[in-house]
Amino acid sequence: MTDFGRNYSREGLGVDALLGDAVRGALEECGVAPGALDASHVGNFTAELFCRQGQLGGILASLHPDLAGIPSARHEAACASGSVALLAATAEIEAGRYDRVLVAGVEQMRNVDGGTAADYLGCAAWTGREAEDARYVWPALFSRVADEYAERFGLDRAHLAEVSRIDLENAQRNPRAQTRKWSLSEAMYGTDDAHNAVVEGRLRKQDCGRITDGAAAVVLASEAAATEWARERGVSLDAVPRILGWGHRTAPMELEGKLAASRSGAWMFPHLRETLEDAWRRAGVAGADDVDLLEVHDCFSITGYAIVDHLGLGDAPGDPRRPLEDGSLRRDGSLPMNPSGGLIGLGHPVGATGVRMLLDCASQVRGAAGETQVDGARRAQTLNIGGSATTTVSFVVGT
Repeated sequence: MTDFGRNYSREGLGVDALLGDAVRGALEECGVAPGALDASHVGNFTAELFCRQGQLGGILASLHPDLAGIPSARHEAACASGSVALLAATAEIEAGRYDRVLVAGVEQMRNVDGGTAADYLGCAAWTGREAEDARYVWPALFSRVADEYAERFGLDRAHLAEVSRIDLENAQRNPRAQTRKWSLSEAMYGTDDAHNAVVEGRLRKQDCGRITDGAAAVVLASEAAATEWARERGVSLDAVPRILGWGHRTAPMELEGKLAASRSGAWMFPHLRETLEDAWRRAGVAGADDVDLLEVHDCFSITGYAIVDHLGLGDAPGDPRRPLEDGSLRRDGSLPMNPSGGLIGLGHPVGATGVRMLLDCASQVRGAAGETQVDGARRAQTLNIGGSATTTVSFVVGT
């Protein structure tokens, strides 16, 4: 992955440079030559708006002469774009079409001002139907999620602050995190506008993820190709990270429709819960308690709060307070959440996030996560969402 603190546009560099840095880094790290790849996939949300650039599969094929001619496709599912690119690659491998597939996610967003960036990102909501009066579409919509939690179950701001605190403190250890050099203070998590200004509704500055340039890439392989790769390097196949299970669901677009449909049930977003359950079932694990760490999509603190809820870590649906109070989600807790720094601390280059999550989980379970390493990690789970939990994707990764 690239350095999420780096502003490529300030260096006169474009989305091709971002993509190239991640792809070259992945191939070098894996020891896979470009010509050994059978196919490639790119996850990206809004390059047409931010960069006036489409056809990112062609950009990838331009990065090295040996990538020319390899089949490539670009995938879009808002903030879950990287994860649906990964799903496409796994399906091709499982179908027997290809053995070695490169997946890259990329987004360049710091080449415009913050207001323009927020406007562009708003196209993942239903244009003309929701958040039309909002200054910032996504903070407004996720503030609405916070309102719904408050109305149904009650909501204490301290629990939202804990989500942000976990991310920002973890990011201090990550040499590629956008906020790694920040000086943290308790006032950052409070309600004093001078230290933590309101953005929209219930959400303040430190409740929000970052506008970020970034890219991440991985190489996925069939068991046969991975066996050959491991034999050539004298390593055990059992030590090579693998995708153990996955879940993927898509809900109707409008947030209000999703909220209305769930009011008679246990879960705020039942399809999100089903995505997690699908991943657990396919991985052969009972639930979140059977994994060692989480990399989840806390684009806002309330998103992280909702994910902790839907993971079933609280005492009942709608009540995730206990793990946000007892320290179990902190780096030294029983189930560390976002040791990378998450979207609030590490950054959120939209199309790259799903790939970055999988990369971080793979690094963790092979003991190669450096300063962010969770001791004894053998299984890790991602949860990546697009829009107002419209697209939800989860992977369980292990050795």
